[in-house]
Amino acid sequence: MGYGFGSRRTMGKAKELAINQVAQNNVVRHINFFEDEAFLRMGGELYVRDLAFYSGVNRVANAVSKCEFKTFAAGQEMKGDEWYRWNIEPNKNQSASAFVQKWITKLYEDNAALVIETQDKQLLVADSYLMTEYALYDNVFSQVQVKDFTFLRTFKASEVLYFELNSKDMRRLSNGIFELLKSMISHAKASYETAGGVKGIMAIDALASGAPDFQDNFENIVLPQFKNFAKSSNGMLPLFKGYTYEDLTGKAGNKDDYKAMIEMIDIVVNMTARALGIPPALARGDVQDTGKAVDELLTFCIDPLVVMLQEEINRKVYRKGVIGGNRLEIDTKAVKHIDLLDAGGSIDKLISSGAESINDIRKLTGQPIIPEPWADQHFITKNYSTIQDILKALGGEENAENKTDVEA
Repeated sequence: MGYGFGSRRTMGKAKELAINQVAQNNVVRHINFFEDEAFLRMGGELYVRDLAFYSGVNRVANAVSKCEFKTFAAGQEMKGDEWYRWNIEPNKNQSASAFVQKWITKLYEDNAALVIETQDKQLLVADSYLMTEYALYDNVFSQVQVKDFTFLRTFKASEVLYFELNSKDMRRLSNGIFELLKSMISHAKASYETAGGVKGIMAIDALASGAPDFQDNFENIVLPQFKNFAKSSNGMLPLFKGYTYEDLTGKAGNKDDYKAMIEMIDIVVNMTARALGIPPALARGDVQDTGKAVDELLTFCIDPLVVMLQEEINRKVYRKGVIGGNRLEIDTKAVKHIDLLDAGGSIDKLISSGAESINDIRKLTGQPIIPEPWADQHFITKNYSTIQDILKALGGEENAENKTDVEA
């Protein structure tokens, strides 16, 4: 089966080329993509916005790239070609981590993502495409482009994996919040720069200002020298006869302006993180309660995201085979770092209760599995035995049955 994934892109206004065409009740969208030159021409305030957005997206993408894409056949976990493709090499030019990074970034940039399968079974994330939507028939994807290659064929929705992130484009909403704060950030930035500049008063007596060549000397000699003095970290200002200079630098404080600018940037980071479902503490890089913040990230961001991803993969790739146990699962247990010394007690409980095997724990903690049958067995201590099992061990099976009858 061939399938592909698609992504809609949200550009800067100067670079956004959108076709909203209604034809026979079908909406046609043209998806364009970022150009680095446009990004580099953006102002400093927009860098704040995009830094907040992409640092958050990278956190999510990094978390998903740590997950194992497990494949099952008839309910049994299997490692075959499909597992290799999702976890090791999805295509000839990308590792699994690089593929997931592009996939998740597209998903958050455009609120949707499209991936196609080539004839030689490569998985590719589309950079641009046209999507025609229908109410009762398969949507159709055409002009699908990956890098500089455009596919001539069209793809039906049943042939592709098409992921939609939210019913509302959260990036547009976070950008709207940024627009409210942009002028405040610009004002705080300008105030900070102004307060940190060189300020002074130059007094010129009547004799010097009354000289015939005063204007020429002032514009061509005095002003250039003063500008060089103001720009220099270690400068000297020559003063002519009749000129005096009073330095005012330092009389105007800039701590409040700097603090206000940082607070505005923090607000942008916090609002963007909330839009992405990321705990603001993680987005800001706070070190306190990191464990709790990671738990929130998993619960409210990563887990719902991977459920959406695997649902689309299962319904398009495995279809009704899911009923018979053929499926793909995205395991998020590897997202959270586990310290073996700190988790020793918990590991002991998981093994002694029979919940996990030794190899299960070793995979969870990033260690190589033990290629022995006993390492895949589940053990249980006597503490977790039933009353009947304990009585049998103490007095034999018949004695255990008699004691059980008496107790009843």
